[in-house]
Amino acid sequence: MISFLWAESNNHIIGLNGDLPWHLPADMKYFKETTTHQIIMAGRTTYESFKRPLPNRLNTVLTSHDKSEYPDDVVVFNELSEFLEFSKKFSDKEIFVVGGAKIFSELTEYVDRLYKTVIDYDFDGDTKMPEINYNDFNLVSTKEGILDDKNIYPYRFEVYERK
Repeated sequence: MISFLWAESNNHIIGLNGDLPWHLPADMKYFKETTTHQIIMAGRTTYESFKRPLPNRLNTVLTSHDKSEYPDDVVVFNELSEFLEFSKKFSDKEIFVVGGAKIFSELTEYVDRLYKTVIDYDFDGDTKMPEINYNDFNLVSTKEGILDDKNIYPYRFEVYERK
């Protein structure tokens, strides 16, 4: 199963200069809890924003760069078709696509589940989430985030499943 996991602002921003334009520790905790002991897939820029392979996950990257540029424990694909073949071998597992925008766009037709953190605020940014036709999905859960001194932006966690 291919799932998307991301956070976006009201104005559909998901990135700024290769990073997130907000600080929301509750979303980082959600990301960690959801993806630990799972397979994650990222594009080159998103992977580089991690600074290292994320622990307790199988890290995979889709990039046009040379595979030798990555640590041995990172699975690298140079073609989308390679990743799709790989994903078939793990049909009993959830593979979390975590960005960036180009990867989300290329995999939209293949995604089965969406884990979306909605941040109720407009941010400046240089990367927007590609269009998703939500008519193809059912909203299966919503959980309001808790505001505190570290999580200052209203937010909620939404999960969608393909119809």
